[in-house]
Amino acid sequence: MPEDPMAMIESVGHAPASLGECPVWSGYEQALYWADIDGRAIHRLEPSTGTTTSRVLPGRPGSFVLTTDPNRLLVASEHELVVLNWATGETSSWRQLEEAGTGNRLNDGRCDPAGRYVVGSMYADTSAGRWTGALYRVGHVGDATTLRSKIGVTNGLAFDAERQRMYFADTPTDCVLVFDYDIESGEASNERIFLDYSELPGKPDGACVDADGCYWSASVYGWAVIRVTPQGVVDRRIELPVQKPSMPAFGGADLSTLFVTTIGAGGTVPSEPGRQGFQPGELLAIDAGTQGRPEALFPLSDR
Repeated sequence: MPEDPMAMIESVGHAPASLGECPVWSGYEQALYWADIDGRAIHRLEPSTGTTTSRVLPGRPGSFVLTTDPNRLLVASEHELVVLNWATGETSSWRQLEEAGTGNRLNDGRCDPAGRYVVGSMYADTSAGRWTGALYRVGHVGDATTLRSKIGVTNGLAFDAERQRMYFADTPTDCVLVFDYDIESGEASNERIFLDYSELPGKPDGACVDADGCYWSASVYGWAVIRVTPQGVVDRRIELPVQKPSMPAFGGADLSTLFVTTIGAGGTVPSEPGRQGFQPGELLAIDAGTQGRPEALFPLSDR
């Protein structure tokens, strides 16, 4: 497995996040959005100017998706989906997915190739149980279908439209799963193990798929992001200067910059100090030598 030790990595954005997650590139705006879950904020970076703006939310944003309205994001916050108006900073409830007070919160999610929001939950209070999460597919009018249950921590969601696949990781199980995914119906079937993480450094966190159909996984606690071929072979490892990368995403004018969010002071386990002057929680930008795919948009309606 070829390794890229500390290759072409820089810190971008502003101050380190407490729990950085969910980088999403907006091609329309040529800007990167990402979340600080424990900081209850979503940030927006314009790489051309270096300008970062932020919006604070009332709840923890586990993930979010871009919508057909460039001024509004659909955010998975605590137990519901809320609409964030970027211009005003105001939020409004759009769809409740789980009951409040269950010990869960919503976590990783992204649009499938047809623009549905696939999002999952995780245990946030272990006293309520550890396998209480679920994976949902949310349609354009708010209709929700449960795709999977008995999940610990939803992560690693990514889609490969060409191969009609959905990837998913339940972080505590040390496994990345792959499903056959019918883009027209949104049905997921034929669940199987794609990658066994148990003999790799770290655990599977967030992920994305590149233009070649390779799966890029953040190895949280493992100081790296790895690339996995469609056949399930790890063929590349990029060593990072921070212990807990949380999610990669391709962005930039030609989708050839790999942005990686990282975990700072947040989460349940303290982060080790960064290396070579980097700090945990920083947003990283990497010249990965490959291109990504644009994100699908959620066709947001006021219902």
